[in-house]
Amino acid sequence: MPVPSVPSIRNPILPGFNPDPSILRVGDDYYIATSTFEWFPGVQIHHSRDLVHWRLLTRPLRRPSQLNMLGDPDSCGIWAPCLTYADGLFWLVYTDVKRYGRTSVGGASGASLRDFHNFLVTSPTIDGDWSDPVYLNSSGFDPSLFHDDDGRKYIVNQLWDHRPGNNRFAGIVLQEYSVTERRLVGERVNIFKGTPLGLTEAPHLYKRNGYYYLIVAEGGTAWNHAVTMARSRNLTGPYELHPDTYIMSARHRPDAPLQRAGHADFCETQAGDTYLAYLCGRPLHNRGRCTLGRETAIQKMVWGADDWLRTLDGQGIPTLDTPAPNLPPHRFPAQPAREDFDSPELPIDFQWLRTPWPDELFSLTARPGHLRLFGRETIGSLFKQSLVARRQQSHCYTAETLVDFEPQHFQQLAGLVCYYNSFKFHYLYISHDETHGRHLRVMSALPDSPQSDAFTPIVPIPSGKRVHLRVEVDHERLHFGYRLEGSGPAWNWLPQQFDASILSDEASAPGLPNFTGAFVGMACNDMSGTGHPADFDYFDYIERPYKPDPFL
Repeated sequence: MPVPSVPSIRNPILPGFNPDPSILRVGDDYYIATSTFEWFPGVQIHHSRDLVHWRLLTRPLRRPSQLNMLGDPDSCGIWAPCLTYADGLFWLVYTDVKRYGRTSVGGASGASLRDFHNFLVTSPTIDGDWSDPVYLNSSGFDPSLFHDDDGRKYIVNQLWDHRPGNNRFAGIVLQEYSVTERRLVGERVNIFKGTPLGLTEAPHLYKRNGYYYLIVAEGGTAWNHAVTMARSRNLTGPYELHPDTYIMSARHRPDAPLQRAGHADFCETQAGDTYLAYLCGRPLHNRGRCTLGRETAIQKMVWGADDWLRTLDGQGIPTLDTPAPNLPPHRFPAQPAREDFDSPELPIDFQWLRTPWPDELFSLTARPGHLRLFGRETIGSLFKQSLVARRQQSHCYTAETLVDFEPQHFQQLAGLVCYYNSFKFHYLYISHDETHGRHLRVMSALPDSPQSDAFTPIVPIPSGKRVHLRVEVDHERLHFGYRLEGSGPAWNWLPQQFDASILSDEASAPGLPNFTGAFVGMACNDMSGTGHPADFDYFDYIERPYKPDPFL
């Protein structure tokens, strides 16, 4: 007689650029908050009722009084949110990074001056109107909030040491937060210095069976990443290390399909089972680059007789599948492949960069049924960049749009972009010049090339026609195509093959931060300052199997 199979969870549960997970259960509902960096609105909160099926529910930091990232460098902005629930409120703490500082190939050098501002917001409901922020400190990043049994609350965060010759990651510091005074009070205490693996960050505190448990991420958020655990009978320590030191890591397992495992948080189900949510990466087989960024996975854990947490097999290795809890299945409606922009609100999968004043960048009402982008600063600007995009969440996908754009000169551009940050993108755009008239061209920012920017030859196209633009991505292979509206179903494919693997953390000029992931979307630029608009009729994003021939 066949043995019934145990329902399982397939990882990653939050594919494509969803790093630094903070997991929370409130009643029968589960929530995961993830980092958004320079993308606005800030913080993604995902919802599930069975730990198997997840949906993006809300982004709480959406008002100018809550978040303004104009000028924030690439991969700065919102780092490592921590979501908790107590006293009838949801509590969210996070870092807004304003300066990353200069680094060398080997790590931080010189003074390594960085600005990490930590804040707290609250809301009585998860999808409600969150409060304006309370400033906490700027001593380091990755703050989390711990609610002790006696009602007192504490902030723990990584401590940054800018002094040359010192350990930049100078330990985990704890300080009490006063709810009535809305500020940190008392002395700051360094409770954990980390292990020889180093780069100690991402602290979370828990209390269980009379112990205070601390988990941190170590090894850096790349191939050496790991989850470290320690505990103490006293809140301020000393903290003893887990017998295995690291409860999750793939750093010694290059064969593991999930790499970069670290930055974790855990919760308990209604039945008392423990699940660890952690970030991971799925590198391209041929190139070893993670174009999907750092994603969120989950794994069932078990408490041993010694009151230490371990994976089910005790190996501490991330897995593609893990047993699901015994909860009723709860599926959510699938997001449509096509967005027709018929609503006055931007579809939830889409974001823009940095600014809390989106009306300066785009409109969904200026031309009903279209997304109108107003031409603003250059592609890659750190201030007012008119770019609306969504995450790449699969190694193979097709994206397509239809744009109505009549540029008047060479400083006006609009089109379809595959974007990582200001120095990594492939941009298929329509423009105009005095020699060729209206035309198509691809501009690529290449982080690992002696010539940092590259342009394809100009392809003239007639005026007065809307243009369909398309991209096919298959792992590291990227192709662009176009067709004029009304010209029939056949696509005109550009002869160049582009390297999609540059849209990854691993492809970088030395010393630059790379913590996000690949996006695909629409952009419009007007470097003359007149705000010349482009209207996008729809946007398709379709995940699919690998295509041996992308032109079929």
